[in-house]
Amino acid sequence: MNHLMNITVQASQVPKRLAEPVTRGVPIPRGKCHHPLHLELRDQQNQALPLQVKVLEQWPDGSAKWVLCDWRATISGTASWKLSVLDQPASTTTVAAPASAMNAEQLVQELGRHGVRAAYPVAYMEVKNEHGKPLKIEPTQDCVVEESGPMRICVSEVGTLSIENAVLARYHVRTHYYPGTGLAKVSLSIHNPARAAHPGGCWDLGDAGSILLKTVSVIAPFPAAQELRLSLSAESGWQTITQPALLIQNSSGGENWQSTNHITRTGTIGPQFRGYSLLVAPETNDTTASISDAKNRGHRATPIAQVVQNDRQLSLSAPYFWQTFPKGLQFGKNSLTLQLFDNGEGQPLELQGGERKSDLFWICYGPDTISEEPLAWTREPLIPTLAAEDVMHSGAESYLTPADSEAEKVYLELVSSAIEGNDTFFHKREKIDQYGWRNFGDIWGDHEAVLHQEVGPNPRISHYNNQYDCVAGFGWQWLRTGDHRWYQQMVELAYHVRDIDIYNTDEDKPAYNHGLFWHTYHYVDAGTSTHRTYPKAGVVPPKMTPIHGGGPGNEQNYPYGLMLHYLLTGDAASREAAIGLAQWVIDMDDGSKTIFRWLSKRPTGVASASRSPDYHGPGRGSGNSLAALLVGHRLTGEQKFLDKAAELIHRVIHPEDNIATIVGMMHDGKQCIDAENRWFYVMCLVSLGKFLDRKAELGQVDQDYAYARACLLHYARWMLTHEYLYLDRPEILEYPTETWAAQDQWKVEVFQYAALHAEPAEKQKFLDKAAEFYQQSLQQLQALPSRTLCRPVVLLMAHGWQRNWFARNADATRPAPVHQGKFPAKQQFVPQKAVAIKRAKLFVLASAFAGFLLLLFGLYLLFR
Repeated sequence: MNHLMNITVQASQVPKRLAEPVTRGVPIPRGKCHHPLHLELRDQQNQALPLQVKVLEQWPDGSAKWVLCDWRATISGTASWKLSVLDQPASTTTVAAPASAMNAEQLVQELGRHGVRAAYPVAYMEVKNEHGKPLKIEPTQDCVVEESGPMRICVSEVGTLSIENAVLARYHVRTHYYPGTGLAKVSLSIHNPARAAHPGGCWDLGDAGSILLKTVSVIAPFPAAQELRLSLSAESGWQTITQPALLIQNSSGGENWQSTNHITRTGTIGPQFRGYSLLVAPETNDTTASISDAKNRGHRATPIAQVVQNDRQLSLSAPYFWQTFPKGLQFGKNSLTLQLFDNGEGQPLELQGGERKSDLFWICYGPDTISEEPLAWTREPLIPTLAAEDVMHSGAESYLTPADSEAEKVYLELVSSAIEGNDTFFHKREKIDQYGWRNFGDIWGDHEAVLHQEVGPNPRISHYNNQYDCVAGFGWQWLRTGDHRWYQQMVELAYHVRDIDIYNTDEDKPAYNHGLFWHTYHYVDAGTSTHRTYPKAGVVPPKMTPIHGGGPGNEQNYPYGLMLHYLLTGDAASREAAIGLAQWVIDMDDGSKTIFRWLSKRPTGVASASRSPDYHGPGRGSGNSLAALLVGHRLTGEQKFLDKAAELIHRVIHPEDNIATIVGMMHDGKQCIDAENRWFYVMCLVSLGKFLDRKAELGQVDQDYAYARACLLHYARWMLTHEYLYLDRPEILEYPTETWAAQDQWKVEVFQYAALHAEPAEKQKFLDKAAEFYQQSLQQLQALPSRTLCRPVVLLMAHGWQRNWFARNADATRPAPVHQGKFPAKQQFVPQKAVAIKRAKLFVLASAFAGFLLLLFGLYLLFR
């Protein structure tokens, strides 16, 4: 037996759980597990537990790198398990069956074969347009059983929502069944696949590509009930409902529930009243008239509803009920209805082009034996935590170390301000009421409000989306600390990014389709642009350039966190989103997909441009495109992603670059770093380091490896002499803010990657410089009162934690390349559009000349 991972869990609100279903992705060291059947899970009493395993990622030798484990947890307060690998198959372990398509009859048989209670009435969906007319719901293919085993079965169904034979939207339902129980966890997404019109490059509400929906409901039918029970929250206990009733969560219930964050397409504020209201025996759908008279009012509901009829029971729980308002829960005579969106007589749901609305809820048919009260445990499901030391030894996520081994306590203090103190990300949520179905999970970019004079209930709204990969930052910090507050934010932001921040459409241009929107415009209120970059109206502060429009951009492509979320949870939607962002890099650069393809099919250059369309050197655009392609290769193994990564590297950087001319500028007669326009070259160098790590892991120390390595060392050597802390030269910065101190962490990573490839004498120089920049930048940041603003904390979440590993592994190296000799000279990249325009001009000139010759010939024939 070979020990792999210690896993622990602690319950708080519901301390006792009996066989609660839990799922956790687990990293495994290279070469340790060549077949998942050899994995075994034992509890505190050393009893082997039934375990379902699915391989999520493999090492190059074919052994498991990440596996998804499903088991049942029985705990009273705390519990722990040990995952080990045996020399022979474990008698209690099952490998999840591969995906298969099934029609309805086959699906019922499959569920019955696994002991799933399929005899109960099945819940169904109802969607109405803004006029209250039901949409026709049609599956577009047979159900797909994505996973199947004794612990969990996942069934996927996709289809269309149409009216008068016109498809208005699409839906996707993933239902997780738990054999031997009546439990079902349901994830439902409503998707507008159309493109946005975005006139003038603005992406505001009210766009012609939006659709309007009045209600999205899930109805669970039930025979006439003898008893209706409701628990509004964990603290409120249970009450009996004696007649039909409707619970409405109209706003978050927070103090700033009327925040301008909830602006609608008409410029009004959406929520109508604070918190929730329980309406008994509502006579009509017009609930607004009786809301003020409701006796049962409160702020934040996390309801669980139950209907009982003789020996039959049905329970329903919506864990994110108040956070993703507006929501409703209706007790009928013969059904329970969860209204995933119903704003009463308020404005309908506007689903923008390429936007999705997803919800998660639980249904239990029959008694729930997990907690004393039905589904009480779903309000706070168990979070299996991986031992940080075991994660480090797995090597599956490079450079991670346990936070309690961190040598630099200043780093821990600074990064922990996201979850500790009086200015945490949770506090930031409350300040602008970052709740509601579109907003929840996102982060308030309070650093964008520093130039805003207004204070109080309406500060400047700025959405930080997934900048610098907040999802990954949360995930890495959770793996280091085991603190569930990091995990909570990783999950919530991943949901938001997948639905709102990614432009989920095939109908716009390739440079936009399935791309990631970047944060709302600097120092300008988001207004009706919500999370989509540019508002059509806004006051631009002094020194800022006018708003000129935009959309999803290659410089803000951050899929690593979505991949990490998938590896930790098995959530297939995050995998699909991450791969989509990698494919987006290929598509946006594909000249055959543009209107210029008739004149040239060379690459567009959109994937490699940074700051401006004509700059194709090392930058944020090329760096993020490169990093996204590496994610695509990890998740699929498809060579096209690695090939494209190598192509971009050869395009934007060369081992003999004149670096000073690329990243430098003159100031007061002296050469210095052009920080405002070229600071991001270090982002490209960090991605080079990741590319080299991936190639080394694959054993591909080939010419592309040698080229990237030479480029990294060339630039890192130049940086040893010429780079400095940004705030050491504040006079050349437009806004010398706290962000610049945090940005210096990129340089630390460049020196650390370079150290892995350098000879011993030079290696120490790189490590010393990394330590110097690391400590001094943290000291600069710690001295600033603005150190807890969003942007510097996000940067530290995603960067800086690697330093501890390098300090502990100073002798670590990467293999030398096979390639020897001089590299070919750098070829100047010319994007497709420039070539097409040149050829178009030549064509026009040639056509004109040909026309002139024809004219002369005609005149000759006429007068000869």
